[in-house]
Amino acid sequence: MSFFTNGPSDRVPGRINGNPVNGLCEKVCIQAQKVFDACIRQMQVDGVNLVLTDITPANPALPLTFVSARSTTSTGTVTNLQVDRLPDRRCFARVQATVTVPVEVLYTDANGVAGTATSTVSFNQDIIMYVPEPSIIPFDVIAVASVVVPDGVYVDGDVPSFNVSCCVTLIMKVVMTVELLVPSYGYPIIPQCQEYAQAACAGFFDLPIYPNNG
Repeated sequence: MSFFTNGPSDRVPGRINGNPVNGLCEKVCIQAQKVFDACIRQMQVDGVNLVLTDITPANPALPLTFVSARSTTSTGTVTNLQVDRLPDRRCFARVQATVTVPVEVLYTDANGVAGTATSTVSFNQDIIMYVPEPSIIPFDVIAVASVVVPDGVYVDGDVPSFNVSCCVTLIMKVVMTVELLVPSYGYPIIPQCQEYAQAACAGFFDLPIYPNNG
């Protein structure tokens, strides 16, 4: 079993039924990443040059034919960060940064051999976000990113590359690692795991070892 296959209980995560104060037993100090602000951008970016690295297998027959490409992680690398507080808006700032996302590229070479390569794509951000007031613990700006490349054209040059159009989702966040006091129902009850098994023997295994005397 698990939290969600063990049936309802007041000691497992899930929806609250009845009085939510029922069962509260303490205030717990937890360390967590607090999100002060977040915003999402979804866009199509054309004319992006994907320079190929880590080409596998090596030395493909040129030219290459683009198949697809997509991001290999949900986290973008934030560089060139500049935060300028707005004098007329308390706790707001102009946030400028470059978000770089690694991608995996699939292609076929001139002989029809399939191959893979890695690349990166970068996007400049210039947005307004809420930032907390100055404190000993600093805030950070992070990016959640997802990139899909549906089509591309091979570019002949010293280094193989593709000219592509990217479908991009970027979520920018202002975060800080903090300690929070939260209400708690205490420790959960951890149920036994439910092993997966084929149903072929289910009826046989459900039989009692000995017959009922009645």
